[in-house]
Amino acid sequence: MEMRGQGNGKDIFFNTETTENSSSWNDYRKLSMQCKDFVVGVLDLCRDTEEVEAILNGDVNFQVWSDHHRPSLSRIKLAIKYEVKKFVAHPNCQQQLLTMWYENLSGLRQQSIAVKFLAVFGVSLGLPFLAIAYWIAPCSKLGRTLRSPFMKFVAHAVSFTIFLGLLVVNASDRFEGVKTLPNETFTDYPKQIFRVKTTQFSWTEMLIMKWVLGMIWSECKEIWEEGPREYVLHLWNLLDFGMLSIFVASFTARFMAFLKASEAQLYVDQHVQDDTLHNVSLPPEVAYFTYARDKWWPSDPQIISEGLYAIAVVLSFSRIAYILPANESFGPLQISLGRTVKDIFKFMVIFIMVFVAFMIGMFNLYSYYRGAKYNPAFTTVEESFKTLFWSIFGLSEVISVVLKYDHKFIENIGYVLYGVYNVTMVVVLLNMLIAMINNSYQEIEEDADVEWKFARAKLWLSYFDEGRTLPAPFNLVPSPKSFYYLIMRIKMCLIKLCKSKAKSCENDLEMGMLNSKFRKTRYQAGMRNSEKLTANNTYSKPTRYQKIMKRLIKRYVLKAQVDRENDEVNEGELKEIKQDISSLRYELLEEKSQATGELADLIQQLSEKFGKNLNKDHLRVNKGKDI
Repeated sequence: MEMRGQGNGKDIFFNTETTENSSSWNDYRKLSMQCKDFVVGVLDLCRDTEEVEAILNGDVNFQVWSDHHRPSLSRIKLAIKYEVKKFVAHPNCQQQLLTMWYENLSGLRQQSIAVKFLAVFGVSLGLPFLAIAYWIAPCSKLGRTLRSPFMKFVAHAVSFTIFLGLLVVNASDRFEGVKTLPNETFTDYPKQIFRVKTTQFSWTEMLIMKWVLGMIWSECKEIWEEGPREYVLHLWNLLDFGMLSIFVASFTARFMAFLKASEAQLYVDQHVQDDTLHNVSLPPEVAYFTYARDKWWPSDPQIISEGLYAIAVVLSFSRIAYILPANESFGPLQISLGRTVKDIFKFMVIFIMVFVAFMIGMFNLYSYYRGAKYNPAFTTVEESFKTLFWSIFGLSEVISVVLKYDHKFIENIGYVLYGVYNVTMVVVLLNMLIAMINNSYQEIEEDADVEWKFARAKLWLSYFDEGRTLPAPFNLVPSPKSFYYLIMRIKMCLIKLCKSKAKSCENDLEMGMLNSKFRKTRYQAGMRNSEKLTANNTYSKPTRYQKIMKRLIKRYVLKAQVDRENDEVNEGELKEIKQDISSLRYELLEEKSQATGELADLIQQLSEKFGKNLNKDHLRVNKGKDI
């Protein structure tokens, strides 16, 4: 009884704590929603461009402008970081972003889609010449045009499209099938080793490597500018990092295979005197590189390179989804796809739990019957995984649970477990996943415009920052502007170093001055004067940014008061109507009671008169009888 009482007390304590945490969490969510509604309401009350810029950029007097006088958009970056979607998708915010997107290209903004497509096609054809012109004169009118966000986006999109085209061209020679079978070899001359022929890099692979190096350099610059923490927070950066890492691993393995084959070729050239290698006995480490593909080791570097390259190609084509939010038609589809991927990751937790449970159970049931089944399903962990995985798609047979022996008990348990697995995975869990995906798609469709504009703003902001003007692989060649920036940074570092040394010397002098009373009092007087100056600065006139924000806050407060008064008037009118209805009801009840009383009096008077008349008639009848 005591233990039960203690347990109940603990349950009450934990339930109370959980309730408090949930209530505080709800309070914080309400405050967060109020803050989001507040910033959207203030932005909605802006009447000119100055007020919009003050909200989007922060303090316009103290903001740090770039070398090309482009605003920082610090508030929009914060809104995107904390996903204040209605603020980012507001027409005032979108108008400001659209103006910056077509910077130095104001005439292109009003053009039709056909004209914009022709501009993109022209950039595609002339991208190498534009890159050379930017290297020579980065500060010219053409250079300023190429630094505009729209042109940077077009140049990077064209470069990545060319990269995908190279991936396709690299595989074009095998579209109709490879002429050499896995058990055959071919060489250019009799003493050539077969692996030297297969591990050589083609011209398309050399270009792909250049593009990969250019993209790696671009990612390194992005990590340097944003920092590793901000870089990791963006999922597209993780996709780029994984794709480029797999490309590097693939080409590295291929290069190692080429080096080993070249060493074997060098041994043949130095030690083999015959014209052919057919009747020559070679060391095993050299003879291995003359074998056909069917005799290669599973861990051969070239096989590993080909597998990693296939994965990198798939990731490269999936990178196209990054630029889809720029289009109004494909943007919501890409957002729905991203939300679907998140739902799949949530679903995978339950899926893995059920899958592993049945996989281990079926393996324990059939692991003793290896060789005694019609197929090797469930006899090993690998076969159990394959059978259960492909059964989700209907590619496994019921014969997988049948034994050659007459062990009906084991077979019946296998039938039951396999049937329960199919019902659970195919009927229940997959339909639940479809319902989750449908729900996410409906949420996106209900607010598709806000979601698309928010995603588009995130894409635009990645091209607003200075630098990374030229795409890969043209960014591998440093421009004169890069050398200039490098010299300026070195100069700034030297200036900071000299200032730090000067400050250390001043600190030593101040410490020496504090040793004497006279200098101590002098130091205190100087500190008082500096405090007075700071106080005067704090109580100085408000800045232009402060005036704008004060005006907007007053406007917001007045609007809130007017809305509240309108709500109160409506509530008062409803109360008056209720009072009128209730008073009318009481009046009707009183009139009804009065009418019923009057009716009762009339009935009574009629009954009395009727009674008197009856009495008179009765007396008359009696008198007639007496006579």
